[in-house]
Amino acid sequence: MTDSAIAPLAHPPTVEPEFARPPLLGMTLPELTDWVQTQGQSAYRGKQLYQWLYQQGARSLADISVFSKAWRAEVQDYPVGRSQLHHRSVAPDGTIKYLLRLSDGHIIETVGIPTDQRLTVCVSSQVGCPMACDFCATGKGGYVRNLALHEIIDQVLTVQTDFERRVANVVFMGMGEPLLNRETVVAAVHCLNQAIGISQRSLTISTVGIPGQIRRLATAELRATLAVSLHASNQPIRTQLIPSARQYPLADLLDECREYVQQTGRRVTFEYILLAEVNDEPEHAVELAQHLRGFQSHVNLIPYNPISEVDYQRPPTRRVNTFLQTLHAHHIAASVRQTRGLEKDAACGQLRASKIQAGQ
Repeated sequence: MTDSAIAPLAHPPTVEPEFARPPLLGMTLPELTDWVQTQGQSAYRGKQLYQWLYQQGARSLADISVFSKAWRAEVQDYPVGRSQLHHRSVAPDGTIKYLLRLSDGHIIETVGIPTDQRLTVCVSSQVGCPMACDFCATGKGGYVRNLALHEIIDQVLTVQTDFERRVANVVFMGMGEPLLNRETVVAAVHCLNQAIGISQRSLTISTVGIPGQIRRLATAELRATLAVSLHASNQPIRTQLIPSARQYPLADLLDECREYVQQTGRRVTFEYILLAEVNDEPEHAVELAQHLRGFQSHVNLIPYNPISEVDYQRPPTRRVNTFLQTLHAHHIAASVRQTRGLEKDAACGQLRASKIQAGQ
């Protein structure tokens, strides 16, 4: 394996867009109150602005009808921080994939996943991804930069407005490695909770594993769920699928996860993509169960969602069921995730912002 194959473990340089004026989206109520006062407005306007940004989904200050026409005209060009909808595609199951154009022209993807009970948003945390997991479309396109706070919050508001329905769950499982943008992701959790009203227990932060970052996440004292992408039951297979595993062995990752459980008192969800004849044999299930015995955890099995760049195959249902039953026989809590948005490349592992899509 070449040096470039193991490079993704290092924290890539963050090149975020520069703003002459910081966008309003992502600001707290006190910060928005301070801002309106610097504009010569009364303090109570801060609460109005807060409600219009986060509850009404205002895209421009010109949209806020409770403000005077004169002041709206003065500040209509001030950046709120909303992206532009570049493309929207609807899968037969009702899942909608959005390509959003950011202020610097980059494209990211977010997905709205509706059920009768709730609406879930799968958000991106980076433009592209540096981890280069072999089965994942996002990593094939490389890494550009971290997303800013307003760019994460905007994804949730975009889906909520389009569905005309309250978002109940948010999963940081879109483009990027969330723990390489940890501080902003933690800030987004607080904003989604306090400003939009989504319970932290309904938020999930996914990671493939970055040395020390799970430990640091524990100190944030969030009530969000931690989902760790294992995708292998032993070190050789994990290294084959996830280049960064060379520098962060499976045993070390699991040790850090145990520390997380001890420090937070919260269980860890382990994500495991099943690849036909790669990691889906019954002996792999036994091996995985041995790693997780006595662990406060839940295993989420994900039948592989195909991408064009590699020739991995989705295992047949009987193999998926055998793997699941083997885990259950070893007293490991596990379930199979229902695939959503597969027909529109909106399923797990299929998100990308390719040149083809960017030109749609």
